[in-house]
Amino acid sequence: MVDTKEKIIEYFQSGIKDKKNFKIGIEHEKFLFDNKNDKRIDYSAIKEMFSALLEFGWNPILEKKNIIGLNKGGKNITLEPGNQIELSGDKLNNIHEACAESHDYLFELKQVTKKLNLSIVSAGFDPISKLNEIPNNPKKRYKIMTKDMPLGGKLSLDMMYRTCGTQLNIDYSSEEDFTKKFRVVNSIVPVSIALFANSSIVERKKSNYLSYRSKVWQNTSRGGLPKLFLDDLNFEKYTDYIIGFPILFIQDGENYMSGKKYTFQDFMNKEINEIDNRSPTQNDLSTHLSTIFTENRLKKYIELRSMDTCGWDCLCAGPAFNVGLLYGNLDEVYDLISKWDKNKIMNAYLESPQKGFNTQLMGKDLLYWASTLLDLSRKGLENRDVLNKSNKNESLFLNHLQNVIDNKTTNADHMISKFSKNEDLSVLYDK
Repeated sequence: MVDTKEKIIEYFQSGIKDKKNFKIGIEHEKFLFDNKNDKRIDYSAIKEMFSALLEFGWNPILEKKNIIGLNKGGKNITLEPGNQIELSGDKLNNIHEACAESHDYLFELKQVTKKLNLSIVSAGFDPISKLNEIPNNPKKRYKIMTKDMPLGGKLSLDMMYRTCGTQLNIDYSSEEDFTKKFRVVNSIVPVSIALFANSSIVERKKSNYLSYRSKVWQNTSRGGLPKLFLDDLNFEKYTDYIIGFPILFIQDGENYMSGKKYTFQDFMNKEINEIDNRSPTQNDLSTHLSTIFTENRLKKYIELRSMDTCGWDCLCAGPAFNVGLLYGNLDEVYDLISKWDKNKIMNAYLESPQKGFNTQLMGKDLLYWASTLLDLSRKGLENRDVLNKSNKNESLFLNHLQNVIDNKTTNADHMISKFSKNEDLSVLYDK
């Protein structure tokens, strides 16, 4: 039972790993469209697609006889509220392995989508559909979320049904190591938003944002960048934060109930009558931690969540960028960001979805900071010196970002340029 603050702190402590055992986990979401009508696919098409993927050795994940995902080894394909699909990758040793995993998945996905006449869209926000056009699915928790999430953030349903992101999961070797990494990843959120912006088209029009996805997440219930996260947090301070946080839902057997009336502290105090005043389990804690939708968050590892989904040509760039900073060069990066003013970071965070690289932070624009951090990341990946079969280290995956910075042109800018010529929907689809 998780009935004391100390047990939550122990939960985070149990995630501590020796540096030689550090892993990398990548998660990335994709939109799927039916080529016959340029509409998002419904649950019946998801079932067909999942069935076809079984031929590649995937196994079904069921909820009350409904297929809601697939798993194979340490990997899962999960179903998001608007039938976006997400690959939650295995825990791997380096970017070479993680990138190979993603390309294997792409190969399988392309075989199946071609067979079913579907297209993939790799963008941070659905560039075509209106919210009321998007089908749902029978995954039970999404019914409660669809009802409760809009109460705390006006764009919460857009987040659920119309966004896709790339996420990186990283480890920590001590509480001090967590503290440094968490402050770094939260301080550089504005830079991540600008560098990985890829959601400029909304409902077939220019949105006047480079990362409309980030704008949406800033207006999502339980989301955003708490100013507290720009301090040097330890496990106890993060525990205090999540204990006072409202519960989104509670799983009771196979059923889900809304938790909106309660905080996790109420749960720990056995004050929830609807579930017979029981104490929370570790599974309840894990669910609670997974339904706090901040830009970054802590489980038994740190989740980085500020990147728009991008195409397959740049999929490995975001993870490589962050691994270079956090696993290869943490002290130098921490020394840099610790001089930044928290209020200026928050201001840059709010402005970066629209202004991108032109956003100001500490008297410099975010293009300057992105270039500075890219150099520090490259140095970190060279420090790691993890080689592939061709004797190249992980810094090769930064080439896409170097091009972005050299040309001052993000994926979002490219999409505006391509789509604006003739507003051809086909340019939005992955080739």
